[in-house]
Amino acid sequence: MNQRLASPMRSTEILASSKRTPTAATGVLLCLAVGALCLLANHYFNSLSALLLAIVLGILWRNLVSVPQNLDPGIAVSGKSLLRLGIVVMGFQLSLNSILSLGPGVLLVVLLSVSVTFLLTAWIGKLLGLELEQRLLIAFGFSICGAAAVAGAEGTIKAKEHQVATAVGLVVLFGTLMIPAMPAIAMVLGLDEHGAGMLIGASTHEVAQVVAAAGSVGSAALSVAVTVKLARVLLLAPIVAGVGVYMRTKHSVHGEKHPPLVPLFIVGFVATMLLRSTVDLPEAVLHSASVVQTLLLSSAMFALGLGVHLRSIFSKSGKTLLLALAATGTIIAVAASGTLLFPPA
Repeated sequence: MNQRLASPMRSTEILASSKRTPTAATGVLLCLAVGALCLLANHYFNSLSALLLAIVLGILWRNLVSVPQNLDPGIAVSGKSLLRLGIVVMGFQLSLNSILSLGPGVLLVVLLSVSVTFLLTAWIGKLLGLELEQRLLIAFGFSICGAAAVAGAEGTIKAKEHQVATAVGLVVLFGTLMIPAMPAIAMVLGLDEHGAGMLIGASTHEVAQVVAAAGSVGSAALSVAVTVKLARVLLLAPIVAGVGVYMRTKHSVHGEKHPPLVPLFIVGFVATMLLRSTVDLPEAVLHSASVVQTLLLSSAMFALGLGVHLRSIFSKSGKTLLLALAATGTIIAVAASGTLLFPPA
């Protein structure tokens, strides 16, 4: 008799527990819905970046209104899985031919902007006493492609959630300040539209911020800036692989399970890029890929924004802010010097 009663009771308890357990679906659907709204806003207001709008909305929500806890699992999935899918699809926007057409001088400037900024940021962060993971995340974000690079590298360096949120918040803060600053610097340097585009593309952190800054200069500047920026994005794969080797050889624990040297989504990114470069894909396919990429990345940026606690960033010792300032100053200096020495044709 007791066994017969116990079974229904256990079933009822399990059912009640499953109802209390939050699922990822709600949070993922919310992020996708916000991403779609940002995509729609970009369609009607071309100057309004969907990615930038999404991450700002996420930051505002997190810091002004409490976020329901039942959304947390879906937010976590969106900030990782949707972002990684978006990076894979981003490869369709990269053509090796268009990047190589920039010329050796511009490509050298891109290589120096990324490598010098990455290495100097990591070194300055060490001098400041920051944790290895934190300084590497900032180096990734400020030298390559902003929040996407930060999130793309977190698994390789095994970063903590608060370190990722700090790096993302700093990229948003300093990259947004660069939107009006970089066209002004180009004007002071006396650069034409092509030169301004090269400077903006070689220095500004996020792809969305590059579009916003270069778009304010002109269509020629925008075309050059986006191509130069995508050349920087191309370096994400080899640098992630290099850091993966470094972490295994210098900072691994015996018997510890290591993540792959090159994450699977980075392999997918390279594969789609090579497909775009070797196959003449229909324009409709490329346009659809662009829309899907923007939706996925906007949804992921909203999720990342929800993880940024501005109070915690500004309440810390200020070392991360100082490192972000140094990284921004470094990449601007290298990009400006390179643009003056090797102006685009």
